[in-house]
Amino acid sequence: MNPGDLSWEGLKKLGNCAIYDRTKPGEVFDRIKDAAAVITNKAVIDEQLIDRLPDLRYIGVTATGYNVVDVKAASRKGIVVTNIPAYSTDSVAQLVFSHILNVVNRVELHATSVRSGEWANNPDFAYWRSPQTELAGKTLGIVGFGRIGRAVAQIAMAFGMKVIFSNRSQITDKPDGTRQTILNEVFAESDVVSINCPLTTDNSEFVNRDLLHTMKPTAILINTGRGGLINEADLATALNSGIIAAAGLDVLSTEPPTADNPLPSAKNCFITPHIAWATFEARQRLMSITVENLQCFISGKAQNVVK
Repeated sequence: MNPGDLSWEGLKKLGNCAIYDRTKPGEVFDRIKDAAAVITNKAVIDEQLIDRLPDLRYIGVTATGYNVVDVKAASRKGIVVTNIPAYSTDSVAQLVFSHILNVVNRVELHATSVRSGEWANNPDFAYWRSPQTELAGKTLGIVGFGRIGRAVAQIAMAFGMKVIFSNRSQITDKPDGTRQTILNEVFAESDVVSINCPLTTDNSEFVNRDLLHTMKPTAILINTGRGGLINEADLATALNSGIIAAAGLDVLSTEPPTADNPLPSAKNCFITPHIAWATFEARQRLMSITVENLQCFISGKAQNVVK
């Protein structure tokens, strides 16, 4: 959240505050054993740990997802758990289209080509090193139509794309020009599929061989949700064998990736290191809401409480 361009002063004003940039699993207990409040992102606070923390009253997760905390165990102990909803909606939607535009235009590929002198030595006024594709008229399928899914849809329609989506529940206030359908139809009909749903026990690796084989061979898969939503071996096979054309991923099942992950070397697979949330503006909001959440808890009016 704060590599040095933000300030911790908001938290420090609320009490005695110790900040650790990185914490290994074996270090968590010693660092929080006397704390009344803990702010965490990736450090896991499970039931076993919670049972050893009699002074703990508050856990603030500096993310929207809160799977790093055993919420049920915390609730049994009367510990309030909060998260940060919606802080990065626009930033994530922006990166979705950064990945889409990378695939359809390959700007960096061509800019590098020009820098190397290829244009200066070309007999024609124009050339291209990858197919150039227009988004207008293409179909974007969205999996998960929450805040981020809606923001992605809005951008897609500005590009002149058709928008279809699937969602766990029926959406009654869908934007004009969008259509809700079943998951299989989203994958089968779309030129681009953007995954914007949370990871649950029910949808782990739902993007698998069978679903990938329903997609168009020209289709692009984008995932800015969670890496665990995709069977990574199946996706690598689909890319390498031409079942789909390309993938743009900001998340993997294990981060950083393990050496045996097949996706970094897969054909037409473009991976960014989990940066969709990391714009300066989004991190500013993240810091601000983190402080507000703790302030509200201290005042007895807790907000953004996870149930």
